Amino acid sequence: MEWNGRYEGLRMRRKRLPPPLKLIEPETMSKLALPLGKASPPVQWGPRRIVGLQLRNSGEDTRMPIDGTTTGSDSANRLPKHNHGNYGHSYDPEYAHMESWLDEHPDFVNDYFLRKATRQIVEQWQVSHATPTSSSVELSSPSHNNQSRASSGATTPVRKISAHEFERSGLLKPMINTIDGQPTFLTSENQTPAATGSPTLGRRQRRSRHELRQMDEKDLIFELVKDICNELEIRSLCHKILQNVCMLLNADRGSLFLVEGDKYSGCPVAPGHYRDRCLVSKLFDVCSKSTLVEIEKKEEIKIPLGTGIVGYVAESGEPVNIPDAYQDERFNHEVDSRTGYRTKSLLCMPIKDTNGDVIGVAQVINKVGDQPFTKTDEEIFSKYLQFCGIGLRNAHLYEKSQLEIKRNQVLLDLARMIFQEQSTLEHVVYRILLHAQSLIQCQRVQILLTHQDSCASFSRVFDFEENDVNIIESGESRNSPLEGRFPINLGITGHVATTGETVNLTNVYDDSRFDPEADQGTNFKHKTVLCMPIKNSKNKIIGVIQLINKFNDLPFTQNDENFVEAFAIFCGMGIHNTRMYEEATTAVAKQKVILDVLSYHATASVEEAQRLRCNKYFFDDADHVRKLSVVSRNDLRVPSNVKFGLLDFAFDDIRLSDDDTLTACLRMFLDLSLVETFHIDFDVLCRWLLSVKKNYRDVTYHNWRHAFNVGQMMYSILHATRWWEYLGSIECLALMIACLCHDLDHRGTNNSFQMKIHSPIAQLYSTSTMEHHHFDQCLMILNSLQLLSNLTPEQHSRVIRVLEEAILATDLAIYFKKRVDFFKIASEGLNWKREEHKESVRGMLMTVCDLAAITKPWEVEKRIAELVSAEFFEQGDLERETLNVTPMDIMDRTKAEKLPIMQINFIDSICLPIYEAFADLSENLQPLLDGVKQNRDHWLEEAQRAHLVPDQEETEEKDDNDNVSKPSSPDQKQSPCENNCQEITNR
Repeated sequence: MEWNGRYEGLRMRRKRLPPPLKLIEPETMSKLALPLGKASPPVQWGPRRIVGLQLRNSGEDTRMPIDGTTTGSDSANRLPKHNHGNYGHSYDPEYAHMESWLDEHPDFVNDYFLRKATRQIVEQWQVSHATPTSSSVELSSPSHNNQSRASSGATTPVRKISAHEFERSGLLKPMINTIDGQPTFLTSENQTPAATGSPTLGRRQRRSRHELRQMDEKDLIFELVKDICNELEIRSLCHKILQNVCMLLNADRGSLFLVEGDKYSGCPVAPGHYRDRCLVSKLFDVCSKSTLVEIEKKEEIKIPLGTGIVGYVAESGEPVNIPDAYQDERFNHEVDSRTGYRTKSLLCMPIKDTNGDVIGVAQVINKVGDQPFTKTDEEIFSKYLQFCGIGLRNAHLYEKSQLEIKRNQVLLDLARMIFQEQSTLEHVVYRILLHAQSLIQCQRVQILLTHQDSCASFSRVFDFEENDVNIIESGESRNSPLEGRFPINLGITGHVATTGETVNLTNVYDDSRFDPEADQGTNFKHKTVLCMPIKNSKNKIIGVIQLINKFNDLPFTQNDENFVEAFAIFCGMGIHNTRMYEEATTAVAKQKVILDVLSYHATASVEEAQRLRCNKYFFDDADHVRKLSVVSRNDLRVPSNVKFGLLDFAFDDIRLSDDDTLTACLRMFLDLSLVETFHIDFDVLCRWLLSVKKNYRDVTYHNWRHAFNVGQMMYSILHATRWWEYLGSIECLALMIACLCHDLDHRGTNNSFQMKIHSPIAQLYSTSTMEHHHFDQCLMILNSLQLLSNLTPEQHSRVIRVLEEAILATDLAIYFKKRVDFFKIASEGLNWKREEHKESVRGMLMTVCDLAAITKPWEVEKRIAELVSAEFFEQGDLERETLNVTPMDIMDRTKAEKLPIMQINFIDSICLPIYEAFADLSENLQPLLDGVKQNRDHWLEEAQRAHLVPDQEETEEKDDNDNVSKPSSPDQKQSPCENNCQEITNR
């Protein structure tokens, strides 16, 4: 954009552009600093053109492309680099004027940023303005940019936080929200401390040094106490304390040490060697002008208690005031030699908590004016440090709570990563190894899975080493770990697998259980080992996790043990769940194979279907037959319904062969126009009917003949009432299929018996057990032969829904629940346009057809009743033998003489009410009700002959007085034996 008084494409809010700024020479460009966020990155300007905006981050130059210019090293080669010093330094007046102009023209800055800023600049701005959060911990992924791979689980994210973070003093890196909104521990390495924020409870504006020096001692201390009272981040708090102390005592600089460790765990003074307690320099050599960023770059100094002046103060709890440090033998001259700074006077004082325990040591050196520190300085120092002790204790407690929160977050996130995908054992173990190595920071991790029958030997050994992480970060996809690459130390791992004890060795060669031959012939040497058992939910050892050689030659600490112990629990659960999943998957696969085999054998062959299809023609004129449509030709092959007597309510199948029953079914499908309407393949229909017949077991009553009779009754009712016009072709198709399939694979026992013996079917379905099984078998045959393949998706869904409702409706338990609503519909009037009325009629129609044997002529009814009783007696025998219980009367063959009276009760409580209701809906169904009444009379005669009821004269007299022979209301239709009858007929 030219600096000629015009803004090209810039929206100015009714403001005129001020005179152009004076152009800057190249040699002075580096002095300009434009604040962005809380830092002040430098900006480079070129003659008559803004060349670029440079953000400095950890010493790296990131430049914004301007008008098509390149970024990175190319632009860096064209633009001079300068050392801008600290951000806190003052600006050159000329560039301060330019910054002020930018502040006064935010529209220009906004427009320029929107047009010129790169995504990298925006992301860095997001990081610098992130809000600290403690909601959750996320994992960093080397394949984060490859969303497709990450989402598919092809690669596993690598955690870049280690357990060692929880051993350091001071909080972990604050969690921030990245540009994608996900909270993470992985703060950018080039992120400034100001960007991360600190856990303060509300910062207050600090007074200037000049204002503080105008206060008296009391007000000054009070002001400085207020300055630190709300600070909870330890390093920031220590920095404030030291600056305030230097201001109070006019000291040149100061240092602050905190006590770490206790009598059970100390700090390392050398690899493999520990001392109980030590002092750690949180901040060292802080002066009034030092910044926290500068001080944090210095390495920590660890001093054992009792060593040096600060060690003496920490151990004794007494202050030390030395006018000349070089005259005191406890003073360490090496620090001055290394830094080039000469220590003269020194005042060192302990910081104590409310219990009087020393928690740190504060030290100030070289009072301004080369004067020694006085008694007054000691008193002021002591007063202020009392408040500092309280602040440090609060910050320490806050730190511990935050560390515990973050520790839990890490473990929960590790659990999430393990349980995220448990498809295979290899994949779960790979995730475990990857995160264990990254979390504990060691050279190798091994997981050894024990044999299921013996813990003394291992079935599989998985391993992972530090170089494998580099392979992942290079973009290579891997879903399973490598196996058996490294030697197995059976002495240690076997001990852990058999005893369940944790083994933590700082030097494996000092332990007799370690076999030195494991290192022979390799370039690897075992040094430290942490080995723990992996247990499942039943506390059974299923494996061992072994970590070898922690980085930097450090030993595995108690903190590592705690992490691995918690981690091992998740590992055990993950491995156990994966094994269970694999077993379930294998079982499902076997089941599918078995179902395929059974489906093949349960389905009729094509040859059988061809034989059924090729019945003789009823016309001798073959040429005439060939001219007819396929449906018409099929129609000619199948005898008429008159020949079979399919429209007769008194139909009896005893004179028909099995092939005749199948042919009769074909006739019913053809007469209802189901084949033509839904384009059902005739060969498929023949094969489907044969398969349905084949899947009925050879039980006494609930066999194919019963299903055929139910289908015939449905067919005859639809024709007699012409209800097929109201129901529609789809529902008629579903009802016919339901009738023929409603007892598929019946075992000759009812639902109650299946529940009593805890059969697999009862485990699948707690209600309407056998009816659900019949429906499942029906679907299997339909799907195997694709009988409904020519239906539209909507038609197919409708057929399946009606089919399920119809088959489940044959459960008399459902009948008793729904018949009250049906009786109400029958009495008030049936409305075929209402779906709930149609659904109720369909369900009751299934019951009417299922119980239709009670409407047949007496000879037929008696023969069928004897078949039903014989099947019931067989179930009663099973109950007596297998369950050791006495069966109910209707199933007890020792009480077979009571059959007539039980049939009468069955008719009164179940049959008469529903057939009366259907007779009210259509007068064409009156013959069904008449047949029920006639059979009741016959059963009554049988009962009288068996002296089960009074003779006919007594019965007629009682009928005249009490009118109990026929129920007259829905309430009276519930007889005391209704539950008994429901149990009897509950198939």
